[in-house]
Amino acid sequence: MSKRPLRTLGISCHYHDAAACLVEDGVIVAAAQEERFTRKKHDEAMPVRAMRYCLAEASGPEIDAVAFYEKPILKLHRILETALGTAPRGLVPFVHAVPSMLGGKLFVESEIHGALESLKVPGEPPVLFPEHHLAHAASAYFPSPFEEAAILTLDGVGEWSTSTWGTGKGREITLEAELEFPHSIGLLYSAVTYFCGFKVNSGEYKLMGLAPYGEPRFVKQIRDHLVDVHDDGSIRLALDHFGYLDGLVMTSPRFDTIFGGPPRKPEDRITRREMDLARSIQDVLTDIVLRIGKHVRRETGQKHLTMAGGVSLNCVANGELLRSGIFDQLWIQPAAGDAGGAIGAALAAYHLGPEEMGLAKPRTVTRRSDGSITDGMRGAYLGPLFPDADIKLFLEREKLVFEDLSADEATWASRLAELLASENVVGLFQGRMEVGPRALGHRSIVGDPRSARMQSVMNLKIKQRESFRPFAPAVLAEHASEWFELDASSPYMLLVAPVREEHRKTGDESDAPTSTDLLERVNRVRSSIPAVTHVDFSARVQTVHRDTSPRFHALISAFHALTGCPVLVNTSFNVRGEPIVGSPEDAFRCFMSTEMDYLALGPFLLERKKQPGWEDASKWRRSFEAD
Repeated sequence: MSKRPLRTLGISCHYHDAAACLVEDGVIVAAAQEERFTRKKHDEAMPVRAMRYCLAEASGPEIDAVAFYEKPILKLHRILETALGTAPRGLVPFVHAVPSMLGGKLFVESEIHGALESLKVPGEPPVLFPEHHLAHAASAYFPSPFEEAAILTLDGVGEWSTSTWGTGKGREITLEAELEFPHSIGLLYSAVTYFCGFKVNSGEYKLMGLAPYGEPRFVKQIRDHLVDVHDDGSIRLALDHFGYLDGLVMTSPRFDTIFGGPPRKPEDRITRREMDLARSIQDVLTDIVLRIGKHVRRETGQKHLTMAGGVSLNCVANGELLRSGIFDQLWIQPAAGDAGGAIGAALAAYHLGPEEMGLAKPRTVTRRSDGSITDGMRGAYLGPLFPDADIKLFLEREKLVFEDLSADEATWASRLAELLASENVVGLFQGRMEVGPRALGHRSIVGDPRSARMQSVMNLKIKQRESFRPFAPAVLAEHASEWFELDASSPYMLLVAPVREEHRKTGDESDAPTSTDLLERVNRVRSSIPAVTHVDFSARVQTVHRDTSPRFHALISAFHALTGCPVLVNTSFNVRGEPIVGSPEDAFRCFMSTEMDYLALGPFLLERKKQPGWEDASKWRRSFEAD
């Protein structure tokens, strides 16, 4: 009788981006964020729905261990010590933190057992508590394609650590050094995010997207007044300029004095100050990451680097780190933020967990059928799959008008390619849902990158978001180097690379960084693929690989055959403030509430103007809090 697989369940919750992950015999079977089920963006609650999904993907009902992505007692210790050290002002954030700690975080073990009981998991599996940055490190190293590698974790704060570095070899992870709270690279970047009028833990990517419109004229002020950067990349913050220690906001009045006034209010006009601040803090962050990279390479001797933590989603800094040549290769966890903590916790339990529990199992690097090494994230396509029969049942039940393309995959790809080449915008819902913040062709909105109007149409009429935000190119992996200055794969859209010189178009003086007309600069044509070319000729590249996403690869291949362009615009299937769509119902509602032209639900194609009630978009629209 064969032995059943060893199963570990990872959980992250009670801060933001709650998620669950199931690992069987060291293989990631399923992972998903709670927000995709509850439709509440960055949902922080115990991820019961995500857990239910993961357990449904298991080969059996038994769970050998559950792992939570941090140690709540250590976090409480940090909160208490911070409050006492900054009293009496520090008591204000402490009073706000106490209900959250007492409401769940301190008693998360019993809450987990209650959730497992409600999900009918047999027995009472032990709950393990790896530290927050160990969970990040495990999510970076264990799924990576490297036999051994350096590890770098960068975020706001875990229990005490805000950054760590170390090495992974075999099944072992050794964290050699850490930066401790309150000094934090992530909190420095988040403070400027807040000051520029964007939401912390949500708007940092907006700041990154705004940066190329500005000049680095505030770099000196940041270095002189806010942060001391050491040669090894460690930092010391001038804490009297920040508000997160003893208040409920990220910055203090001293911050206002340095940068000429109070923080921008959300939805106010973006001014030259915000553009230049975004560029300046991006340059400072990139410099810090490069310094850390050099130090870690020197100290570890490793030629490969793996990364996780929310700061690792900064694809501009990642791209500069790759181009620096400090490391031969980078691998970045696609769910690098707290959602990925669930993945790391499950893997840490399996590979590092106590041997007396039957854990501490060896690590095997994932290989393709041809023997080549790949990563263990399976393209990040680890979420729910909706069978074609279920989708068709939904369409027929709702009496929707659709075209059935299920008979032939090639017909599906060529039909969609023709629509895209005619400047139609298409919602794409197919295969397993992605885990992490990026849509990678399975829950995406796609368009023609050659269209000069596509960025503004998608931003304002479909995504309903700020006009300056760039879109990503999804490019056939085998053609990526012909269009972008990129010699590495980037399957998770976590590297920024320049558009190659031969595809660029020269601008004029109104496109210079000194121009204050943001809208005018957004709409400039800068390359033969203007919809995915940022103001500085950069692009956040996704390389699409046949082995991990065959249908998306086939679609781009059909578009390439038709147009000579192996690139599509790819953005997440949602509107501003909404989580990425998780079900066919979510996809249809989002489709009907925007000005998308077509929706591909699996093999079924819907034209918006043929659907009942299409003239009144308001009847489909749901209210989501702006992020």
